[in-house]
Amino acid sequence: MKLLTSLRWAATASLLAAAPLFAQATTVLERWEEDRTQVFTSDEVTMAELQWLARPLVVFADTPNDPRFQQQMDRLAAGLEDLAERDVIIITDTDPAAESEWRTELRPRGYMMALVAKDGRVALRKPSPWSVRELSRSIDKMPLRQQEIADRRALGG
Repeated sequence: MKLLTSLRWAATASLLAAAPLFAQATTVLERWEEDRTQVFTSDEVTMAELQWLARPLVVFADTPNDPRFQQQMDRLAAGLEDLAERDVIIITDTDPAAESEWRTELRPRGYMMALVAKDGRVALRKPSPWSVRELSRSIDKMPLRQQEIADRRALGG
């Protein structure tokens, strides 16, 4: 009986010790839902987990020191709330050697920005930085976004 109690205590203690690990083990989508203004790296998120839930905006460069990359990130930072309203998740990839899924699928050369629609198709590719206003206009023209806007109006929101 004493051995059984000791084993139960050991199992309970190990679960309690691991509890902080479980609390930290949240998915990218959970983290994004908590704060839609955060930026993720290409090794943190896959295309499949975002399909039909978010519009990935992937900003590529061969190095984070690329002036176009820095300019794009500054422009995005100025309008994160507008992008969050449109279900945009920002993903960066500045390591060509890592050969991420995003890089393999979208095949950038140096700096490139790509907007992927919720259905997984590439909606926009740009070789130079764009403003949030330009991005928002492109997103708002998408059929699914038009439906989202109509649905919000119908619900009174």
